[in-house]
Amino acid sequence: MASKRVSDYILLGIGLAVGTIRFGLVAVVAVSSSTISRKPLLTLTGATGFIGQFLLNELPNRGYRLRVLLRRPANLPAQSSSAVIGDLAYPQNMVAALDGVDAVIHTAGVTRSMSGSPEDDYRTINTDATIGLARAAQRAGAKRFVFLSSIRAQTGASTDRVLIEDQEPQPTNAYGRSKLAAEQGLAGLEMDWAALRLVLVYGPGCKGNMAKLVRLACSPYPLPFAGLTARRSLLSVHNLVEAIDRVIVAPGPIKRPFIVADPEPLTVPEMIAALRHGLGRKAGLFRVPSLLLKTIILAIGQDEIYQRLTGSLVADPSALRRLNWIPQVSSPEGLAELSKVDL
Repeated sequence: MASKRVSDYILLGIGLAVGTIRFGLVAVVAVSSSTISRKPLLTLTGATGFIGQFLLNELPNRGYRLRVLLRRPANLPAQSSSAVIGDLAYPQNMVAALDGVDAVIHTAGVTRSMSGSPEDDYRTINTDATIGLARAAQRAGAKRFVFLSSIRAQTGASTDRVLIEDQEPQPTNAYGRSKLAAEQGLAGLEMDWAALRLVLVYGPGCKGNMAKLVRLACSPYPLPFAGLTARRSLLSVHNLVEAIDRVIVAPGPIKRPFIVADPEPLTVPEMIAALRHGLGRKAGLFRVPSLLLKTIILAIGQDEIYQRLTGSLVADPSALRRLNWIPQVSSPEGLAELSKVDL
């Protein structure tokens, strides 16, 4: 009898220690002679991409178990399991792949047209496959679907206004329209969901325009960008992981998009200065007439690059902050560290 009372007190103490359970995705405690924590099981797509690879390594450090959906068999870290489903547009074995998962983090998608028909390509993967995966997750009993959308679901490559989620979305290309259509499809499901509208993400392994900027900043040459004053929001991949963590454990229901961006936007000169500071160098920038800079950039066929260099895109993540999201890295700090990494 005495041993039973002791056991009851132990169970009561554990219940008090655990405290509130956020969204049911924190550890479930079972007790025999000791406590055993059940770590939340997340399904991750896009694990071979820049963001997916980072999540694959970082989320287990935060106590999550991962099951990775793969097109074909691949080597994964020991702490992760996998399920081969083939092409995400025409998946197989989804019942087994999603069995028992607590939430889905969907990072897979396409950013460039593959067939010459952008609307069809983007709709097939970014919209239809996303909604199909979310429906399968709903049938499997997943509690939340976290979709990595894009700021391009809300706006074009630049805008003069500060972006917030309450503004009417105005995507200007097929990619942005496909992301917005996926968000709208998620809104029609019963399952809880969150769409993270990401600005340009940087970090180890980044590609595209950010990788080009890093290589440019790491060159030994002075650069003619001192006169650029437009500010643009960036997002550290470390801050993105923190945002995903907050969204997973937040009390539900959510069912809305969130802008995700580092706290302070930077000008292009400030970005280059931060990157070169990480290398122990001065900014090395000089000013040229804006018309001359425009003529040179347009002459080499880089219209979109010019728009990104000279146009503003400032995104306000205040809504996400209300979920207790606290960015861990400022853009200057993150860029300085990025300059030391071999991309």
